[in-house]
Amino acid sequence: MTEIVWTDYLRYRAKLREFDMTAIEDIVRYGNERYFDTSTGRWVVVGKHASTLVMIPYDITEDGGITPVTIHATTRQQVNHRVKSARFRK
Repeated sequence: MTEIVWTDYLRYRAKLREFDMTAIEDIVRYGNERYFDTSTGRWVVVGKHASTLVMIPYDITEDGGITPVTIHATTRQQVNHRVKSARFRK
C-alpha cells in the first residue's frame, strides 16, 4: 500500500477547515479524478468530502509515497475551467 506522508501544514489546514483526516486519506488513496497541474508542477486529486468538493495537491516522493500539500474546497466549474484551459492535464 502506498505510504502517505502527512505534513504539519496539511494537518493544520484540515483542522482549520474542519475536514476529517480519514476522509482526506480515502480521497488521496482511492480518488480516481487526478490531474497534473501545469502551473504548480504538482499532481492534484479531486473528490467529495461529505457534501463538499475538494482539491488536494500532492507530491510523489522518490520511493513512490504521496505527500499531500494542502486541501481546498472547490467547485465543479473551477475544475472544469482548469481542464479546458489546459492547466489541469490527465
